[in-house]
Amino acid sequence: MDIISITGAAYIVAALLFILSLAGLSRHESAKSGLTYGMVGMGVALVATIAQTVDVSEYVEDRSMIIALLLLAVFAGAAIGLWRARIVEMTGMPELIALLHSFVGLAAVLIGVNGHLAGSHYSLDSLNNIHEAEVSIGIFIGAVTFTGSIVANLKLSAKISSSPLMLPGKNLINVGSLVLFVILTVVYVAVDPGTGQDIVLAILTLLALALGWHLVASIGGGDMPVVVSMLNSYSGWAAAASGFLLGNDLLIVTGALVGSSGAYLSYIMCKAMNRSFISVIAGGFGIAAPAGEDKDYGEHREIQADAVAELLAGASSVIITPGYGMAVAQAQYPVADLTAKLRAKGVEVRFGIHPVAGRLPGHMNVLLAEAKLPYDIVLEMDEINDDFASTDVVLVIGANDTVNPAANDDPSSPIAGMPVLEVWNAKDVIVFKRSMAAGYAGVQNPLFFRENSQMLFGDAKDRVEDIVRALG
Repeated sequence: MDIISITGAAYIVAALLFILSLAGLSRHESAKSGLTYGMVGMGVALVATIAQTVDVSEYVEDRSMIIALLLLAVFAGAAIGLWRARIVEMTGMPELIALLHSFVGLAAVLIGVNGHLAGSHYSLDSLNNIHEAEVSIGIFIGAVTFTGSIVANLKLSAKISSSPLMLPGKNLINVGSLVLFVILTVVYVAVDPGTGQDIVLAILTLLALALGWHLVASIGGGDMPVVVSMLNSYSGWAAAASGFLLGNDLLIVTGALVGSSGAYLSYIMCKAMNRSFISVIAGGFGIAAPAGEDKDYGEHREIQADAVAELLAGASSVIITPGYGMAVAQAQYPVADLTAKLRAKGVEVRFGIHPVAGRLPGHMNVLLAEAKLPYDIVLEMDEINDDFASTDVVLVIGANDTVNPAANDDPSSPIAGMPVLEVWNAKDVIVFKRSMAAGYAGVQNPLFFRENSQMLFGDAKDRVEDIVRALG
């Protein structure tokens, strides 16, 4: 059996392992095995690709140079990956993932440029035209993913404002860019190889880079978890486009898996947030930024940790709603201790997780699982929202926009219409925050000023530990 047949068989095995990985990652109980399947699948694919490259390079003059470059790329990528994986905090995962998506986009652009430079040498003009269309589409998707992911990384890491960019005629810019891309692709395929084709492709690449930047810059901070998922989908389609250019079946299958699953996840999240899927993936198309005026909600009330402990000791039911602030403070471990102590006293404790809690889909679920909290007390928003009215105490730990009643009550709010955890229906609400600053979406939260709400200021980890000590 030759190396091509062996590689093809290995790619089939790898593709099946990737499918098993996606299936495993869809449930808490099987997530670890799903991750293992994905790692093994990638290992099989990598080894097979290296083996095929080494074998094929036998017929090339600069064989040693090709093998050296291949090994350099593998070791450099492995070293950088291990380094980033070791130092990244859970709070830094969203921006790291966005950055990794940008690498996939850049790789697709470079593969497309290489395909353009190498040209096509088919005997049929129709096949040459298909090759050139693949180059154009691959570069466009890759470039949009590249700059869009960089903007997402900058927003998530707070290096630029999370507010949406509202250029005049932004919808026309997005739609016009897509129309111009189609026209440029037709022109690129129609013109003969040479300087003219080079110029058309350069213009198309610059257009895609600008569109990717504008698409994500136009999306506000409240929708960033959807953006990360959306960019994951884009990176998958970019990989699939590269697979067509390289004639690599595994890249096509894997890219399609990532692209379709990312798109479906984005759709589910948009539905949960009452957002238009088309609107979000088109960079906020059709959504005008509401004016939203500053309002005087009155004075907030403060409470101390010992008083919170007393309140919890006398409660029969408690719901904890975590947010990004809990992740930043690494408060999940003392929260787990607090949960165990309250349950030992006979208090019913559950967690309410908003679909976009944190900056990444499933962010809060991973943090709570990391602290060894039981899966059966961690509930999604739809499962727990009706129970707040019969709950004695709600602890809002580092959450803001996901518990904002303005989403229901204020049509002028930028988050109007977004389903939120209706914590204000509980008897008492304790909000853990460092200050009275607005949340990631830049919107004031009237929950802080309600009669049944009290603010516990300070680092969430320290305050929860104070409560645990006060409970004795």
